[in-house]
Amino acid sequence: MVNEKKLIVSHAPFWHNGSSLFEKNCNIMIAALPAVLFGFTQYGIHAVGCVSICISTAIIWELLFNLISKQQISVGDCDAAVIGLLFSMLIPATTPWWAAVTGTFVAIIIGKQIYGGIGSNPFNPVLIGLAILMISWKDLFDFNEALLNYDLGFTMVYPLAALKHFGISSIESFSVGSFIAGKQIGAIGSTFGIGIIVGGIYLILRGIIRWEISVSFLAGIFITAFLFNLSDSAIYAGPLFHIFTGYTLIGAFFLATEDSSSPVNFLPMLIYGAGCGIMTVLIRNVGAYVDGVVFAILLMNLANPLIDKIRPRAMGKVN
Repeated sequence: MVNEKKLIVSHAPFWHNGSSLFEKNCNIMIAALPAVLFGFTQYGIHAVGCVSICISTAIIWELLFNLISKQQISVGDCDAAVIGLLFSMLIPATTPWWAAVTGTFVAIIIGKQIYGGIGSNPFNPVLIGLAILMISWKDLFDFNEALLNYDLGFTMVYPLAALKHFGISSIESFSVGSFIAGKQIGAIGSTFGIGIIVGGIYLILRGIIRWEISVSFLAGIFITAFLFNLSDSAIYAGPLFHIFTGYTLIGAFFLATEDSSSPVNFLPMLIYGAGCGIMTVLIRNVGAYVDGVVFAILLMNLANPLIDKIRPRAMGKVN
């Protein structure tokens, strides 16, 4: 029996728009730079070491996989470097080296390469690596334990943990202005609100990410947190608190917008982003975890193929 394959192609000539994966990843690293540099000034040599280990081991894991599987060397596109950088921005500055190495291994090998490499991963590789660490060694992400008791000179507490364990009264001393300026403890690259917002706007203006996901993500958090606060302001914090604490901003601009795991159509992007925001607040207010951004985005990654099928009916189509 003859094995026939039907291929549908467009008519030549073909034009390239001049963009490249290397250029895109360089822009992402540039956008992340303000938040990372602020983390260096806030946490010192501990943060520098963490970021260095994560980036270097992510590149090494990808290179080793390329060599073992006899694939073309792909570390030159800087995708592994971006995964390592974003992963380092989400962990405490006091993370042990073995945890950082384990996280980048999971992110590169399991989160990306096992699915076929860049463009084939259904889940954000960074979040896969982080989720494994959070589930396996939950105490590593107790920022109060990691930073307040590590002789780094911090006297403030992690805002989301304070709200979760001690209620509204424990966060009354915080202000939105202090959050935006980075006057809070947390992960290396997630505390400096101004820097993350500037980086996100830069990516949107350069066309690296789509504004629909970021805006609907923040809108979903704002509306859901507002409704919770409206129902009982003595228990649930207001929307601005949820937007400027934890992984919210870095999730909106750097994580939920990852190409392979997010929708490409307009309406699906709005639904996807809003779903991430709604799930984030639900996990924070009702769930067992202090911050819900990681698991919220992963859940929406799972639903992404179905969501992306939602689109307007083609013109002239009857059924």
